[in-house]
Amino acid sequence: MRGIELTPEHPTERLVDLGELAAEAGFDTVFASHHYNNRDPFAALTLLADRTDGIRLGPGITNPYETHPVTLASRVATLDELADGRGVFGVGPGDPSTLKNLGLGEQRGLRSVLESFEVARELWDGDRVDHEGSFTAHEAGLNYEANRIPVYVGAEGPEMCRMAAKHADGLLFNGSHPDDLEWARERVEEGLDERVVGSEFDLAAYASVSIAEDEAAAREAARPPVAFIAAGAPEPVLDRHGIDADRAAAIGESISAGDFSAAFDRVSEAMVEAFCIAGEPATVESRVREVMDHADSLVVSSPLGPDLDAAVRLTGAVCDRCSVT
Repeated sequence: MRGIELTPEHPTERLVDLGELAAEAGFDTVFASHHYNNRDPFAALTLLADRTDGIRLGPGITNPYETHPVTLASRVATLDELADGRGVFGVGPGDPSTLKNLGLGEQRGLRSVLESFEVARELWDGDRVDHEGSFTAHEAGLNYEANRIPVYVGAEGPEMCRMAAKHADGLLFNGSHPDDLEWARERVEEGLDERVVGSEFDLAAYASVSIAEDEAAAREAARPPVAFIAAGAPEPVLDRHGIDADRAAAIGESISAGDFSAAFDRVSEAMVEAFCIAGEPATVESRVREVMDHADSLVVSSPLGPDLDAAVRLTGAVCDRCSVT
């Protein structure tokens, strides 16, 4: 997979234009991120389903708390139908700072993610579902035929990585540093030893990328997404990169309070280095090659760069040179 994440912080038509540009640049999968304080990703994905032919489309990454998992399964199946079988389901535990604003922070966890896509698969297979667990469903079913859609779990913690390898079609590992991808590969191999589904597994580096001809501009553009990543990073990840946990926690508190300027100002150079592939094309190419020593595929994610159109083209060219397919 050569994927790209587009964020609905931009107007929907702008996002669709970027999706079309991504297809022209050689990307084969477009994920649209899902946060309540941005636009609805399914609106943009629906338009992209009509305006593109070959690329796969899906939420990346949505969560099973803001929308009931049965309803979410139907929304993804509808998108897959519109896209003539090109749907993909990216699901994960969600951003803790954002979910806290909705009173949903305590619901995050492995069990809810696993149950949400296992129930989705039953629904897509045409089954009626009774479920009592992290959510409840009684005699739930889809009154239309649906395809079995590939499921990618968004994760960075060890148990979630192992769970994805055991049960899902792929892992969207929230990591941009080769040390993190090496660690993720080890967790995936542990999960694959107990794999219960028959499909091949895809470890995708879901890597924050900021690329521009101007290295300093690329690194500056990396601050907003790095703030969100640092705020949600588990303590072992922070320790791996020597990042101050108190500083990361303060960033999360600023995000939850809506003080994004303060959050972005607290981002350190060490955080940018750990949580983003940022710089001019040669710098980005070097890091991508290191990451791909451990990953099966790549999804380039926010911010992409200070100039989005240029960034899509530049990352596409980097992927060509690195033979990312």
